[in-house]
Amino acid sequence: MKQKFFKYIRLLSIGFVVWAAVGNGHAAAQSLHAVIDTNKGSIRVELNERAAATTVANFANLAMRGFYDGLTFHRLERNFMVQGGDPLGDGSGGPGYKFRGEIVLKHNQPGIISMANSGPGTDGSQFFLTHLATPHLDGLHSVFGKVVSGMQVVNQLGRRDVINTITIEGDVQDLFARKSAQLEEWNKVLDEDFPELKPPITAGLTN
Repeated sequence: MKQKFFKYIRLLSIGFVVWAAVGNGHAAAQSLHAVIDTNKGSIRVELNERAAATTVANFANLAMRGFYDGLTFHRLERNFMVQGGDPLGDGSGGPGYKFRGEIVLKHNQPGIISMANSGPGTDGSQFFLTHLATPHLDGLHSVFGKVVSGMQVVNQLGRRDVINTITIEGDVQDLFARKSAQLEEWNKVLDEDFPELKPPITAGLTN
């Protein structure tokens, strides 16, 4: 009887680990991070490429090409969120293309990073960082990571504060290989509309 009981407990434990790694989404350790350096300080974000591969590939590509360098946070809603990533600085701009991100993860805690949009299939470059849990946004915006340090900086950011740089830490090769077709399309647009950007690093990658 004892053996059966302990076997049952072990199965429950295994099931919980699987749920934490897959079902919850935010619980599993991720290999990619972004360091958002601002005029108020640095924010370190864990990027969830497992649950939001397309969205993370887009964000990482834009960051690595220098798209976000010098852009501002153009929108602040106190005790809600701060939003940036618009090259026009007024909430109407983007990278010149739109895509449909993954609606998987939840806005279930402070420090969620999620894509701003104007409806399904309109994700671009604008993103926001939450000050608190915002469950009313679940199903509407693509969550792709969470703040792991620098939450005090998020809470201090205001309108016109500056994104100095966004640095991606970790190996993006596998992710970029899986998303090479989309990256190729996006980079063609970026090369035409923003010729001053750094060259893409996707050369030689195959899908």
